[in-house]
Amino acid sequence: MARTQQQLLSDRARLLGPNVSTFYNDPVHIVKGDGVWLWEAEGRKYLDCYNNVPHVGHCNPRVVDAICQQASTLNTHTRYLHDGILDYVEALTATMAPSLNTAILTCTGSEANDIALRTAEAVTGKRGIIATDATYHGNTALVSQLSRSNVPAVGFGLGQYVRFVDAPDSYRTPDHDGQIFAASVAHQIAAWEEDGTGFAALIICPYMLNEGFPDHPDGWLKPTADVVRKAGGLLICDEVQSGFGRTGTHMWAHEKMGVVPDIMTLGKPMANGHPVGGVVANSDLIATFREGYRYFNTFGGNPVSCAAAMAVLEELQEADLIANAKCVGDHARRRLLTLREKHDVIGDVRGSGLIFGAELVLDRTSKAPASGYTDQIINEMRHRGILHSKLGRHKNTLKIRPPMPFSVEHVDLLLDTLDEVLSHVPLSP
Repeated sequence: MARTQQQLLSDRARLLGPNVSTFYNDPVHIVKGDGVWLWEAEGRKYLDCYNNVPHVGHCNPRVVDAICQQASTLNTHTRYLHDGILDYVEALTATMAPSLNTAILTCTGSEANDIALRTAEAVTGKRGIIATDATYHGNTALVSQLSRSNVPAVGFGLGQYVRFVDAPDSYRTPDHDGQIFAASVAHQIAAWEEDGTGFAALIICPYMLNEGFPDHPDGWLKPTADVVRKAGGLLICDEVQSGFGRTGTHMWAHEKMGVVPDIMTLGKPMANGHPVGGVVANSDLIATFREGYRYFNTFGGNPVSCAAAMAVLEELQEADLIANAKCVGDHARRRLLTLREKHDVIGDVRGSGLIFGAELVLDRTSKAPASGYTDQIINEMRHRGILHSKLGRHKNTLKIRPPMPFSVEHVDLLLDTLDEVLSHVPLSP
């Protein structure tokens, strides 16, 4: 017999432990997905405007078929020789700069970022890491220290190796050419060198999604990359959220931001929800890591995972989903700008491709964040069949990051509903 919602919540706490997070004040019990749609147990249909994990759509037929065919043939680890991992890494790195030519496959982005940071230590001989103060890069003992909003109570002393710079805020303190941010990074590099720890790496999402995807021009990260390289450190770009064509202008957000990272990390959307992550760098860096650490991942790069990941690349190309992201994202931005003229609570509109949203404020003069109100809007949208979330330092920027087959018609449904909700829910702090 199916559990009621209350039984589900009670059993989650009993079987999974306390503090297992759920979305929304009234959690959704999802039982089916197809394309950009999700269905709950009672049959209600929701437009998914949040999930980048099913990158080419929930239950994409090409990916499902690839998983089924490979699972019915062979699945094992990489200590046996297999073509699948080689074919996939070759296809993946063909989409990148020539220096990004070698990969380690993992199961998660957290593992990938952990490897990236250990590689930086192995290459530079130093341990100082820099991240922004509003970011998230995963949940291993080391990587979890990079998130100020999610710092664990116990970190094995690893937090001593992390320094933070203020996340850029293009709405309140514009930094049009990236020089202010670059100077902040340079200041923390100097602090690392002065205290004897030394500077190993800057890790950053090149489109800064968790920071609220500030509105920066193409090429904005180049001054920061120059500072990092001059100091002898490595630039690590976490493309878990921003990669695989989501910006609509480039396959990888670091291209849009004008840099080539020393190390790129991947995760969530890599295989449409099948657990795949990866670290991509040049062969010398990967060799240094492999010589310094006897690394093996039982499930990383297994044949089924590689088949799913290859199917994602093929679907992106054959369905022309990057061009779709550009077209649909441009339409979304135009519509959000129109809504801004109607609703004073919309302080700023930003995004690129299928990363778009609006920052909600109590008033446009003070630009005070409407954080509580943003929660109300997200929960009301959920009750009207639209699923999305929030992010940024103040958690007041609407996070709209749907699967790549999202269409103009889906944008119109989303934003027509948002218009109604903003008109219906009174503004409150």
